[in-house]
Amino acid sequence: MKRYVILGVGLVLTVLIFNSCKDDDGYSLDKAWYSIATVRPLDDSRSYWLTLDSGTSLWPVATNIPWYEPKETQRAFVVYSLLSDKFYGYDHAVKVLDLKSILTKPIAENLGEENDETYGTDPVVISDIWIGDGYLNIVFEFEYGGNSVHFINLIETESTDTQYYFEFRHNAYDDNKRSRRKGIVAFDLSSIEKNQGELTLTIQTNTFEGEENYTVKYNSSDNSNVQGRDYKLESFVETK
Repeated sequence: MKRYVILGVGLVLTVLIFNSCKDDDGYSLDKAWYSIATVRPLDDSRSYWLTLDSGTSLWPVATNIPWYEPKETQRAFVVYSLLSDKFYGYDHAVKVLDLKSILTKPIAENLGEENDETYGTDPVVISDIWIGDGYLNIVFEFEYGGNSVHFINLIETESTDTQYYFEFRHNAYDDNKRSRRKGIVAFDLSSIEKNQGELTLTIQTNTFEGEENYTVKYNSSDNSNVQGRDYKLESFVETK
């Protein structure tokens, strides 16, 4: 059975993220915002700034986790308090209350006949999908037994200048099927964003009920209308 689901980037499927501040009541140390952001390291190994899915920039003037080591092309859950607007060229100054990395990967190499063995064919259900800040972000559900770390990948199968086709792959490594759990992953789209303008991505995956396809449309040169998400790390199982 094959089903098609059309998702616009601006459509919020579950929960909304705070991506811009218009309410002065948000500027308080006793209020926290939950976001998914991209970590932007600076020359100092512990210095970084953050961008939300819309491109809004956050500068951490204070942090509760000074030991966090930022990496390039890394997505993360961030919990923060807003302190001010327009801080030395950044959209907001914030205090970081918590920051935890999300599985962030490039698009995997298409291995042809070896795809099934390497990347797996185990069923997986996409429960949320959106593009933000140059990343394809996917929340997915899978059967989990806790005996192995599951392998998640995105393979490009076909493309034109404006249309891309992918397979979302899951290898459970024969893990026991004890319970349905959630995972989250972000795929770096920089390899396809060389084609600016309106792009269409179709993602095929093998679900528990058969093949399913998701189509996401977005403008690679305009993030202004992107809506992010406020998922929390505790909801997700670690994958690789």
